Amino acid sequence: MGNYYCLVAGLPDVAFDGSKAPYTVERFKDEIYPQLTPADARCANLIFLATDNANILNILRNGEDAVLGGLGCYTREELEDIISSAKEGDEPRKDVPAYIYRFIDYYLANQENVNIVWEDVLSAYYYDYATASPNSFVAGWFAFNRNVNNLLVAFTARKYKMNIAEVVLGDDEVAESLRTSTARDFDLSSVLDCFEAVQRISENGRLQEREHQLDELRWNWLDDNSVFNYFTVERLFVFLQKLIIVERWAALDADKGMQRYNEMIAELKSGMDAQSVIL
Repeated sequence: MGNYYCLVAGLPDVAFDGSKAPYTVERFKDEIYPQLTPADARCANLIFLATDNANILNILRNGEDAVLGGLGCYTREELEDIISSAKEGDEPRKDVPAYIYRFIDYYLANQENVNIVWEDVLSAYYYDYATASPNSFVAGWFAFNRNVNNLLVAFTARKYKMNIAEVVLGDDEVAESLRTSTARDFDLSSVLDCFEAVQRISENGRLQEREHQLDELRWNWLDDNSVFNYFTVERLFVFLQKLIIVERWAALDADKGMQRYNEMIAELKSGMDAQSVIL
């Protein structure tokens, strides 16, 4: 792990107040990312891989017609080569996370199964990979996000009388408790510091306001858990993640917020009769 005195000292302040960030994710990748040690770059890659995940699934579904997002770890050509090599059964590239090949193999073998929510399968693989990061702060960040997301879908599934076991991701203790507990708090209120906050946020009927509260919760987690990280990769990781939050809000409007909510409900309902597909 490197120390980045000059880089961190030169970072501008990023505020969670709706104002435009004085920096961009693209600029981070162009200027800061190349200066990271290989081990620290892998921490940043875990953030950029979220774009690759969406791009891979898009290519698998739409082929040449897929419109891809930018700022992933891999170019379109690289992703197409990865998919092609997986189809041919070639030796996996060592610079590509194993979960990507695992997902592609599973998709190719089961793509006709209409009951599978592929985004959930890929997210489960991705979180398993990210939470195994040797950097404890980074692993904790992804574990926190998985817990928040699982709590949200569990509250929503309970509200709509859906099968919670089919929409919760992962096989950690929190996920297992959400699947099996019949307690009002899933036996987690004394386990997860964020439980009451997420429960309260989930009850907010104002969709965009709820999204804002969730990002504020994430923002606060980043601040609270990086207090003693001064000039390390953790500080740069926090800066990058905050940039992503600010840029997302700059592009978000109420209609998009409603669309996202409706898509989530549709995915939950589509899984009501599905068998568990998280292996």
